[in-house]
Amino acid sequence: MNKIEVKSLFKSYNNGASALDVLRGISLTVKEKEFLAIEGPSGAGKSTLLHILGGLDCPSEGEVLFEGENIYNLSENERALFRNRYAGFVFQFYHLLPELSALENVLLPSLLKSWAGRKVAEKHAKSLLEKLGLSLRLQHRPYELSGGEQQRVAIARALINKPQVLFCDEPTGNLDSENGEKLLALLKQLNSESHVTIVMVTHDKDIAKTADRIIYLKDGLILN
Repeated sequence: MNKIEVKSLFKSYNNGASALDVLRGISLTVKEKEFLAIEGPSGAGKSTLLHILGGLDCPSEGEVLFEGENIYNLSENERALFRNRYAGFVFQFYHLLPELSALENVLLPSLLKSWAGRKVAEKHAKSLLEKLGLSLRLQHRPYELSGGEQQRVAIARALINKPQVLFCDEPTGNLDSENGEKLLALLKQLNSESHVTIVMVTHDKDIAKTADRIIYLKDGLILN
């Protein structure tokens, strides 16, 4: 079953004097439970494509179908609810709130979702952090955590609402090689054991090889 279908996707930015074409007619399919890597050099349009797939940015033309429904036919509020319910996001920069503990950062997305009360959500958040080796870091704030620990908190936050798709934008970009390898092993485990569909952007060929399938993006076009 196809989880995501992209049809003739274009994205341009216009500064008034000229237009910058970032995506130039992208079509692709992401299958359910697949681990897909989008590889390519800086400026290829990888992050823009990822953001559009996840409902964070609107295309200039084209469709993004999630289980058959075009998410860009939804209103902004409906698309926000879609993201909260179905999608998780992990970025190169962890985007943790510095004034909150690790546990509180993980809990944030669950406050917008009605599937569980506070106590149930907190139990789930603690379970995620424990599985990620952070059981002794629940009350630590981001500045008290290493880069690898902060990224694991960000992954727990992305998983708190039990997303069907995890979108990862250069997730190892701020990690040393050891922590990067641990993170990739974790993503592979989430995909194989929890059956989370993963779409990961990277410019690194070795990191891309972690995925089941690689597409190569250059100058806004898929080359393979």
